Amino acid sequence: MTTAPVSPKPLPRFPRDFVWGVSTSAPQIEGAVEEGGRGRSAWDVFAAEPGRIKDASDARIAIDHYHRYPEDVALLKELGVGAYRFSVAWPRVVPDGSGAVNAAGLDFYDRLVDALLAAGVDPVPTLFHWDTPQALEEGGGWLVRETAEHFAAYADAVAARLGDRVGRWITLNEPAELTLLGYGLGQHAPGRQLVFDALPAAHHQLLGHGLAVQALRARGAGNIGIANSHGPTWAASASEADTAAADLYDLLLNRLFADPLLLGRYPDEGLAALLPGPVADDLKIISEPLDWYGINYYQPTLVGAPDPGAAGPADFGGILLPPELPFAPREIEGYPRTDFGWPVVPGALTELLETFRERYGASLPPIVITENGCSYDGLDDGERITFLDAHLRALHEALEAGIDIRGYFVWSLLDNFEWAEGYARRFGLVHVDRATLTRTPKSSYRWLRDALRDQARG
Repeated sequence: MTTAPVSPKPLPRFPRDFVWGVSTSAPQIEGAVEEGGRGRSAWDVFAAEPGRIKDASDARIAIDHYHRYPEDVALLKELGVGAYRFSVAWPRVVPDGSGAVNAAGLDFYDRLVDALLAAGVDPVPTLFHWDTPQALEEGGGWLVRETAEHFAAYADAVAARLGDRVGRWITLNEPAELTLLGYGLGQHAPGRQLVFDALPAAHHQLLGHGLAVQALRARGAGNIGIANSHGPTWAASASEADTAAADLYDLLLNRLFADPLLLGRYPDEGLAALLPGPVADDLKIISEPLDWYGINYYQPTLVGAPDPGAAGPADFGGILLPPELPFAPREIEGYPRTDFGWPVVPGALTELLETFRERYGASLPPIVITENGCSYDGLDDGERITFLDAHLRALHEALEAGIDIRGYFVWSLLDNFEWAEGYARRFGLVHVDRATLTRTPKSSYRWLRDALRDQARG
């Protein structure tokens, strides 16, 4: 693999109080799934089913962060980031999802938080990163309202233990992906194929977010946000059919998860009518004020009308889309691609942020980029350096245009279990050997370390 060219220019200056961080998640790195009283998660069960994970792997060991976290914290300290976004595993803290709290599970996060603070790194826990306790999943998971209520009780338990040392909180990670891939298409846990009947999972995740915000604030917590995935939607052509298809896709993947939080309403009355429970009352909870809004950005999506002649599912970046969907994502041509096949379009990040400012105006709180990264193999990962350099310049353009952006988190610190892809996709700044679990910083790690030192010099 050849090393891609990197801009010789230093990064533009970001504000002195700008938050620089990296992100991970418990299901992808922790392992130790049968230790410390942890219960089973929906991902444990899903990965154990033959054919679910492309390389037939699982996350029982993952990269053993549970035992090796001191080594990983040392990597964070050397990297020079000010914050570390990790997730708390719900089944490690409340093994059945409701009921008794597992003190040993909270003890692990106690140790992790203390180690981070000792290293000068702010802990930023995400309370839910897709690892629904299996006991709740068997009762309906996020399709039922009770799961949102149990999530709030779990959030309260975590805040009661860690709230004296945690200064920034994230409730949910990417409810859109769990709804679409987990409940709609069945390609992630829990593996259901409900298509549009998956919409209750979207509503109940948003409700769980609002209830968790209330629980956190009742414990005195502040600086609360969410990590929603967003990207620009481009119509495949100017035709009425393609623009209508792109608008529907944008509604379902972007506005469905942002409008309720920021505007207190769903983007379409007909859509709202399909959702369960007292929707109007729920929206008052869902739209609890946020201190900041997290965006996970990876790529734009080109969308057109479906092909009426399609006989089977379409393969879109490894995601199989049923032909009955009223839209069809298309391949974006003319841009370099990551090893995952995703187009690299840094300018689309600027476009996305400008769209959010136009769409939400004064209702938009400060923004934090809670994930941005790419999959490339190799220790000499010049392509990743080029990717990060270009996206940070695009982010700075948005800052210069007056958009209030407070931080940026790279996905990810470490190569890890990449969901249904197994270990075939490497997003880490640090290489992890699958046989030995040895950590080796990549060229991109050293580039980011040096860039952050330069930013600190002001």
